[in-house]
Amino acid sequence: MPSISRSILVRAATGALLSTLVLGCQPPPNDGVADPDSARRAYLGLDRAVDRMIKLGFDGFNAASNANIPEQMEAGELSGTMVVGGKVDQGASNNKEMDLQVTLTDYSDGPVEDMFDVVYDGGPALLDISLRDLPAGTLTGSFTGEFAMTGELGGVVALDLDISGETEEAPDGTIRRKAGTIHVVGTATSDYGVFEIDVSL
Repeated sequence: MPSISRSILVRAATGALLSTLVLGCQPPPNDGVADPDSARRAYLGLDRAVDRMIKLGFDGFNAASNANIPEQMEAGELSGTMVVGGKVDQGASNNKEMDLQVTLTDYSDGPVEDMFDVVYDGGPALLDISLRDLPAGTLTGSFTGEFAMTGELGGVVALDLDISGETEEAPDGTIRRKAGTIHVVGTATSDYGVFEIDVSL
């Protein structure tokens, strides 16, 4: 059986690599064909952002001196910013409602799976959180919003999430989410398809 020359193998490998790079930079499909892996990556680029927005919501809750929560801002791990602000119930009740808005600007937490970088812009998205039996109580909430994607993926991703978990009092007397108890379920919908979300934070 004749051997395959090294030059042919190199050309084949180079062609495959170029095809992968080109496909990775393509805009979202418009022919109705789902791309489950890209649909998953469209969400994974926001996975750490979901935890960050809940944290910033609690930071604003603890900083509020009236119904208006002072805006809280943090940088993405790679680029851009997240801003969270809104309103919270006032009074002595140990049950509170937070109506928050989340805005992303050139936001990225870095490559997904060490190779896939997506940048997000959009908002204000809506983050509603109900706190019960503070300080050591429960939280439930929802998050809905759309973000434009650039970089390795294009188009828009829409998140529709339900959030649940527990709260606790921090050593400094503030209220925080209890680590390891936060459960997030829902969907991330884009032109690549629908990705089902079920994560613990």
